[in-house]
Amino acid sequence: MEIYTDTYYIHRIQKGDTGCFACLLDKYSNQVFSLIMKIVRDREDAEELTQDVFMKVFKNLVSFKGESNFSTWLYRIAYNTAISHTRKKKVEYLAIEETQITHTPGEEIEDLFEGIDKEERIGLLEKALEKLPPDERGLILLYYVQDKSVEELKQITGLSVSNVKTKLFRIRKKLFVLISEMEKELI
Repeated sequence: MEIYTDTYYIHRIQKGDTGCFACLLDKYSNQVFSLIMKIVRDREDAEELTQDVFMKVFKNLVSFKGESNFSTWLYRIAYNTAISHTRKKKVEYLAIEETQITHTPGEEIEDLFEGIDKEERIGLLEKALEKLPPDERGLILLYYVQDKSVEELKQITGLSVSNVKTKLFRIRKKLFVLISEMEKELI
């Protein structure tokens, strides 16, 4: 099977060739599921929400204008669907004092993982990510794992570029505080 661009498939679908949707589904379903799973942290919910996302995409594909990449548009739907789901569940997340975040120097964040092996680093990071609220966890994962740019994050989240940068900076500081506390517990 030849692989065409997203735009090619979208135009075909918009003209009535709904079978082409399977190509977009094949290309993006694992990535969307992975993002949703990391936000909602429940496999059954993630599977159901992934299906919901692709149903929304299929239903609204006729209105897709191509003003952004298809993947950005898709991630926006996935991100918002997952965040809405977590808000309905009203799960409590660890609160970090504002003073801890404000008084954490940027240089210390860079040195966070000095002297720690890769396995331990990943383990600490995963534990810290689980303690973040879903919207923050989703934002940091989109940026670092899905390699989305700040501009794409702006389109996905609806935030301004400066708000995206500020949130990413604050989330990194939160992760620093969380990981530092976990390291102290290991000693």
